[in-house]
Amino acid sequence: MEKPLGRIKDFDKRLPILELYRCVQSEGSRFGRPTIAVRTTGCTHRCYFGEEGGWCDSWYTSIHPEKGTFNFNDIIKIYDENPHVKEMMLTGGSPTMHPKLVNELTHFANQRGILITIETEGSHFLKTDFPLGLISLSPKFSNSVPKLGALTPNGKETDERMIKQHNKLRLNYSAIRKTLDYHTDYHYKPVWDGTDECLKEIEDFRIKMEIPKHKTFIMPAGDTRKELIKMYPLVFDLCAEHGYNLTGRDHIIAFDTERGV
Repeated sequence: MEKPLGRIKDFDKRLPILELYRCVQSEGSRFGRPTIAVRTTGCTHRCYFGEEGGWCDSWYTSIHPEKGTFNFNDIIKIYDENPHVKEMMLTGGSPTMHPKLVNELTHFANQRGILITIETEGSHFLKTDFPLGLISLSPKFSNSVPKLGALTPNGKETDERMIKQHNKLRLNYSAIRKTLDYHTDYHYKPVWDGTDECLKEIEDFRIKMEIPKHKTFIMPAGDTRKELIKMYPLVFDLCAEHGYNLTGRDHIIAFDTERGV
């Protein structure tokens, strides 16, 4: 039996939320829709896609996590100021590390008629009081494992401890299965680095988890505009050949490495 996740009691207390802003969804099946981005800090993984793909594009929430600065009243305020926005993108980091926050957000969304998309690698299953609207599932394959000695964005050398931390819950199939079965809807949004090895892992996972191709959105590896533009023709051809959906990362195309957009 799953333990109750609890609720947030003090709406003025600082939460592990690093960014909170209005934007347009730039990835996956909700592409192009106005949304409020809620970015949590802290992550179970330390994703590195090599010299070509780079580190996680939100490395400041995972590899070198910064402290949160917002409280729950800040979330209420931004929706009061933007009553036309009926979606929320809960991203990170790894939002499922903060079960009380996620659970409280489902209560808020239920009251306001807001659809929550949560971006997750699937490491933790959360049985929230109200199911989340959309699971945006991006499992971490072997191409995400940090390379020993690689320099992080802050110049720290990758060590064995960091690699072990990344691999600990990298593919938690049991949690992923429960997550897809419990919540309202999902899409599968893997990162492809252009290699046959990565494509095989993407397809093996899809078959193992019985995910149909129409729910599969292939995302190019890259944390800068230049890297993504280089990958786009490859992903375009891959999706056309295999019947996947293509998802861009248009916030990076539009704003490159700028944060909070």
